Amino acid sequence: MEGWNDQLTVIVAGVLGVLLVVSFIWLGVLSSKLSKLKKAHGLLMGDTGVTNMEDVMRVIHERMSELSGKQAEQAQTMEQHEGRLSSLKGRVGVHRFNAFSDSGSDLSFSVAFINEAQDGVIITGIHGREQTFLYAKPIDKGQSAYMLSPEEKTAISLAMQKG
Repeated sequence: MEGWNDQLTVIVAGVLGVLLVVSFIWLGVLSSKLSKLKKAHGLLMGDTGVTNMEDVMRVIHERMSELSGKQAEQAQTMEQHEGRLSSLKGRVGVHRFNAFSDSGSDLSFSVAFINEAQDGVIITGIHGREQTFLYAKPIDKGQSAYMLSPEEKTAISLAMQKG
C-alpha cells in the first residue's frame, strides 16, 4: 500500500504543479489585459483631471457647449464679413474706344468699378485732339440716373463678367 500512497502523492503533486503553472500563465494573461485596459482608460479619461466617468462626461459636455457657442459667434462674424466683402467695389471693367473718327487711336475709355449688386461708379474719359473730358456717373443696380453710353454699358458688362 505504501507504493500506492507514493504514486498517489506524486500524481497529486504533478496535477498541482500543472495547475500552478496554468495559474501563473493565466495570471500573466490577465496582467497583460489589465495593463491594456488601464492604458485605454487613461486615453478615454484624457487630461481631464478626473477619474469618474460621469464627471468626465460632464466636463466633455461643458466643453462641447463652449465650442458650440464659439462656433455660432464665428459663423455670425463670417456672415458679416461676407456681406461686407460683397458690397466692396471689387469688379473692374475697362473698355477702350475711339471717340472721334478723326483721331487715330483708342485713347478714350470707360472704367466701371462695381460690386456684385452692380452698385458703384463708372468713369469715362473722352480724348480729343485739343482736350480731354472726364465724366463720373454713379451706378445703382446696373443703371445710372445719367444716360449711359454704349461704351459705358460695355464696361459694366465686362466688370460683371469678372465675378
